[in-house]
Amino acid sequence: MKRHSIFLFLVFLETAGYAQGPGNSIYINPFIGATTSSSAGTSAGLGKTFPGATTPWGLVQVSPNTITGGDNGPGYSYEHTTMEGFAFLQMSGVGWYGDLGNFLVTPATGVLRTCAGDARVPGSGYRQSYDKGSEKATAGYYAVMLSDHPILAEMTAAPHSGILRFTFPADSQSRIQIDLARRVGGTSVLQYVKAVDDHSIEGWMKCTPEGGGWGDGGGKPDYTVYFFAELSKPLKNFGVWSAAIPDSADRHRESVGSKTYQGWIANANVLAGATEKEGKHLGFYTQFATKAGEQVLLKAGISLVSMEGAKQNLQQEIPGWSFDEVHRKAVALWDSALSKIAVRGGTVAERKVFYTALYHTMIDPRITSDVDGSYTGGDGKPHVSDTYSRRSIFSGWDVFRSQFPLQTIINPRMVNDAINSLVSLAAENGTRYLERWEFLNAYSGCMVGNPAVVVLADAYAKGIRGYNVDSAYAYAVNTCRRFGNGDKGYAPGSISETLEYAYSDWCLSELAAALHKTGEAAKYATAARDYENIFDAKEGWFRPRQQNGEWAPWPSQGRLAYEYGSVESNPYQQGWFVPHDVDGMVRLMGGREKVIGDLENLFNRTPGNFFWNDYYNHANEPVHHVPFLFNRVGAPWLTQQWTRKICAGAYHNSVEGLVGNDDVGQMSAWYVLAAIGLYEVCPGDTRFDITSPVFSDIRIKLDPAYATGKTFRIIAHRNSRENIYIQSATLNGKPLHRCYIDYKDIVRGGTLELVMGNTPSVMAAAR
Repeated sequence: MKRHSIFLFLVFLETAGYAQGPGNSIYINPFIGATTSSSAGTSAGLGKTFPGATTPWGLVQVSPNTITGGDNGPGYSYEHTTMEGFAFLQMSGVGWYGDLGNFLVTPATGVLRTCAGDARVPGSGYRQSYDKGSEKATAGYYAVMLSDHPILAEMTAAPHSGILRFTFPADSQSRIQIDLARRVGGTSVLQYVKAVDDHSIEGWMKCTPEGGGWGDGGGKPDYTVYFFAELSKPLKNFGVWSAAIPDSADRHRESVGSKTYQGWIANANVLAGATEKEGKHLGFYTQFATKAGEQVLLKAGISLVSMEGAKQNLQQEIPGWSFDEVHRKAVALWDSALSKIAVRGGTVAERKVFYTALYHTMIDPRITSDVDGSYTGGDGKPHVSDTYSRRSIFSGWDVFRSQFPLQTIINPRMVNDAINSLVSLAAENGTRYLERWEFLNAYSGCMVGNPAVVVLADAYAKGIRGYNVDSAYAYAVNTCRRFGNGDKGYAPGSISETLEYAYSDWCLSELAAALHKTGEAAKYATAARDYENIFDAKEGWFRPRQQNGEWAPWPSQGRLAYEYGSVESNPYQQGWFVPHDVDGMVRLMGGREKVIGDLENLFNRTPGNFFWNDYYNHANEPVHHVPFLFNRVGAPWLTQQWTRKICAGAYHNSVEGLVGNDDVGQMSAWYVLAAIGLYEVCPGDTRFDITSPVFSDIRIKLDPAYATGKTFRIIAHRNSRENIYIQSATLNGKPLHRCYIDYKDIVRGGTLELVMGNTPSVMAAAR
């Protein structure tokens, strides 16, 4: 193709809104959701994402940290005015008191401070104020001007490593310091550091439940972060600080933040020239003179296996000192990852929301194996895999709903990796069951249900089977036996648990049937009907039963009573969760017309901003499938109406652009699926319900290892903010008289065409 032809082609694509050329990474706004504030009307806060630099599924996230304590999982919240430094590991979108935030690097000048200090007391520690207007975050890049000194800090990342570039003022006491004990939600309990040569240091940081962290220790975190770091300026005036933490000291979150504990850190012993040290609270510093505008770089490899692994990760990924080259590679990785879905139409703001959401779905479950395939297993020993990438951070109760169904389409290899990781972990640690919320090999037991069984059954039904199927099935059976409704046929005191367990039993029955285990399939299919056991015909709704079988007292607020047998919800919200038997649920509830009226009531009473509320509470996961139930009861135009309203009202190109915790990509994945017009209400049955897409043309790139087609395309003719209703549909040129397609229709490739209009249509009313 001639040069002018290429230029015209790129102009056409950009005009059409496909965002080719520079790549879809130009639409990423990492500040979307980057706040932990409670302006949403709940202590759960908003998105809780981080704005720092990372790569798709990367172990490392080099990101600013503004806070250590409190329910601040990402270590950052946009409204904070001071900054502790820049850490190499972060969690994304989580509540329940976060973890990681390790290897905290802070540039400074002047007197060495060994503790972060109080944000309300300037100069009380190494914490610094910063110029909010200078903050910049794009794909694989973050920058900010620290205003106390002043120092420009820039950072970018590779999958297992990161590099920071600091531009210093003229000063005889410029410095880079690393707090090795620092950890979001607590503290590392033991550290080691060694100066290897005149440019390099290595070491490790051990994090256990005794030091708080995930769930303030309740999540059973137990991991060690290994590092190998190099500096562009030689180590001449350097040393270690070591705080004397008493053996009797409590080291959970609140204690670490206390005045007494912070006093120990502030008065740490500074060991100038120390080349090696192990201790309970260590830091490392190197001091040097700088000219105005002089740039000093630090790069580090991270491993969860060994110091040698950290060194190998760094040497393979960032062998040189070109910050800009590392940044370019990070952008290229994001462009490749985001090319899985190309959209046309919508506004620029909607494309930013869409691609940032897609970006947030490709952070976890992150790869935790080193570049050579080594990983630390559930037995605490090193293992090597050359068949799959070890992954971690499985927020099961959240991500089985949208995140994993999305990835079965665009990243089935990741889904295969995740199942391999969970199955291998169950063997390594000897539990022989699949964890519902896994964090760096820890079985945290967070939330309810058996989401890993759901993910497994859904993947197997879709032909994603590159793992030990026999072991996976055996562990799924063990899981449902260990956590289930049991002989009573209900979980005492709980609507949420009873419904979730009934659904995972259905998933297990489907998996058993596919494996020709007919007896077990029948057994679990019967258990899948346990939801019927907690429906009270008198009240006309689901109601918890007590241990003795009697109904729990009905509250004065009725089914709006928050946490009445319902986890992070009320019965009105939780009671719709019978995805595997919607028809049976509808019969219990009084039939189709009554259910449509009740669903309309649920949505009509929901505030337009979709912040935390008693009705359709999009800020939390239990209701995420509910808008698509209109499809199942023969009113698809209401699914189309409400998903478009949710996309417009609950997602924005702003810091408060997520109405609830992103929960490791679940909130974002819901938007991606709804915005392209597809949603899987019941993972495990492979049906994708059709709704009104935000964009007029969507192209999904398929993985040739798992799909027979190359591309699945969705075209919405005459789509606009007014034309939100589907008038007619064709699949591969043939009329489609139903409101759903199958996963097989997607992966064999083809085109779904929709004709949109501004009035509801009975098109595709077939359920």
